Amino acid sequence: MLNRDELAEQITRLHERDVREGGQAVRPEDIPVSYDALTTEWLTAVVCREHPGARVTGFSFSEQDDGSTNRRRIFLDYNDAGKQAGLPASVFSKASHSLVSRFNMGLCGAAHGEKMFYTRIRPLLDLEAPRALYSDYDPQSFAGIVVLEDLADQVVFPDQNVHVDWDRATSMVKLLANLHATMHEHAALDSFDMPSWQQWWKRVCDYVYMKETAETGFLAAESVIPARLFARYEEFWPAAMASVAAHDNLPRTLIHNDVHLRNWYLRLPSEMGLMDWQCAAIGNWSRDYSYAMTVALDIEDRRRWEKDLLRLYLDEVAARGAPAPSFDEAWRLYRTQMPSALAWWTNTLRPSELQPQDMQPQDTALTFIGRIAHAMDDLEILDDYA
Repeated sequence: MLNRDELAEQITRLHERDVREGGQAVRPEDIPVSYDALTTEWLTAVVCREHPGARVTGFSFSEQDDGSTNRRRIFLDYNDAGKQAGLPASVFSKASHSLVSRFNMGLCGAAHGEKMFYTRIRPLLDLEAPRALYSDYDPQSFAGIVVLEDLADQVVFPDQNVHVDWDRATSMVKLLANLHATMHEHAALDSFDMPSWQQWWKRVCDYVYMKETAETGFLAAESVIPARLFARYEEFWPAAMASVAAHDNLPRTLIHNDVHLRNWYLRLPSEMGLMDWQCAAIGNWSRDYSYAMTVALDIEDRRRWEKDLLRLYLDEVAARGAPAPSFDEAWRLYRTQMPSALAWWTNTLRPSELQPQDMQPQDTALTFIGRIAHAMDDLEILDDYA
C-alpha cells in the first residue's frame, strides 16, 4: 500500500496526464476526467439505459460549484423517444476532476465508499436519500463521478442558518434509526468492502495531517468555544482519539459518518433526507447520532430536547426489530462521540494543503464547532476521558 507521499505523487502525475491528454467519455465504463469530457453518447448510456431508443441529443451545465468535489447540474435534451419516456430534464453530478478533489476523494478512500454505497447498499435501504444513475471512479487517478437524480427543484438544502425545529429533528432521528436498524450487524456488512470508522479515521490522520489541522482549528475557533473547554485544549485530541477507539468493542452498522446539516435536505415542511455518502463506513450508531444532533440543533434546542430525542431514537430502533441499548448506555455513547465530531470540524476550519481550502464556509464551520463545543462543555465530556 502506498504511503501518503507516494499516493499524492501518483494522483498528481495522473491528474497532469488527464489535463494534458484529455479525452472523451463515450462508453459507460469510461470515467470522465473533466466535464469537458462528457458526451451525448456517455450521457445516453447513463440516463437512457432502461429506455431503448431514447437518446440524449444535447446538454448544458449549471454554474461551477466546487468544494470537496466538483459539482454541476446537467440539463438534458432528448430525442422524441426520450421525451415520450419522461426522462429527467436534469441530473446532478459530483465529480473528482480537480487535483484537490482527487486528493480529497482518493487519499482517505471516499471514492470507493461512495461507489459502494450507491451501487450496492442504497438498493437495500428504504429511506429519504438520493438514488444514483451512475457511480464509478478510477482507482489509480481517482478521477470519478456520481450522477444522481436532481432534487434541486423539489427540496431545500439547509445551511447553518436554517432552523431545525422539533418536527425536523424527529425526522432526522427517525431516518438515522431506520438506517442503523436496517443495517445492524447485517450479514452483508463484511462483503461491502467498506472501511470501518476506525480505519477511516486512521486514513485521515495518516494522509491529511488530521491531528495538526484539528488542533490548529481548535485554537482558531476560540471565539465560539466555551472558555472552560478551551482551557483544556491539551485534552481535546486524546479525547477525540479515544472516542474513535471506543468503536472497537461496539455493535456495528452502516454509518453515514458525516451527518452535518449541509449534508441533509428538507422536503418542506419537515421531512429530512440525507445525501453525500462519500464518508460512509462501518461503525456504531452513536457516531452518526451524536454528530447529527450536536451540529444540527441550536444550542438551546439541543439542551431542551436531547434526552427526549434519544429516547425516540431508541424506540424507533426497537420498533424496526433491531436491539436497542438501554437509555443509560445510549446516553453514555452519545457523550463519548462528541470529541471526534469536534475534531472533524476544527480540521475543516484549518484544512491541510491536501484538502480543499474552501471545503466549507468559515461561518458554517464556526457555527458547527460552537454547537459541538457547547454540548461538550454542558455535559462535561472531557471529564469522561480525564
